[in-house]
Amino acid sequence: MMPAHDEVDRIVDAWLRERPDLDFAPLQVLSRVGRLSKHLDRARRTAFSRSELESWEFDVLSALRRAGAPYELSPKALLQQTLVSSGTMTNRIDRLVERGLVTRRTDPNDGRGIFVGMNPAGLTRVDAAITRLVDAEAELLSTLSASDQDRLAGLLRKLSLDFD
Repeated sequence: MMPAHDEVDRIVDAWLRERPDLDFAPLQVLSRVGRLSKHLDRARRTAFSRSELESWEFDVLSALRRAGAPYELSPKALLQQTLVSSGTMTNRIDRLVERGLVTRRTDPNDGRGIFVGMNPAGLTRVDAAITRLVDAEAELLSTLSASDQDRLAGLLRKLSLDFD
């Protein structure tokens, strides 16, 4: 059974009426992705703010958390995982140090290198934030069965491979 019409259906129907010479199939998919992205952004902001984190702070802390104990990475490794410039990462690390969520330490094997490590306060906040995020994202997907979610994930993976 097809679900009821949504706002994208109404928009596409209006465009088809006005511009029947165009193929609006891409809008059927990507307009929905865009609209869902706004809901996801809102859910993420809520999950992070409840853990007193900004989204960029979550990005850095979650990269450290995924690294496993002792939750340390070089700034270069953090750059690769968060896709920001070197200057931006330096600023972010400085701000996280000021908030007491991470520390910097000199690499014992290379006095010029440093490691960024997560403090217990950072670990507590990132673990709370990821728990809230997973719960919020599960709620966003709750109308889809597990097999529909798997199928959708596969299709989105296929679509995104060219962008990664």
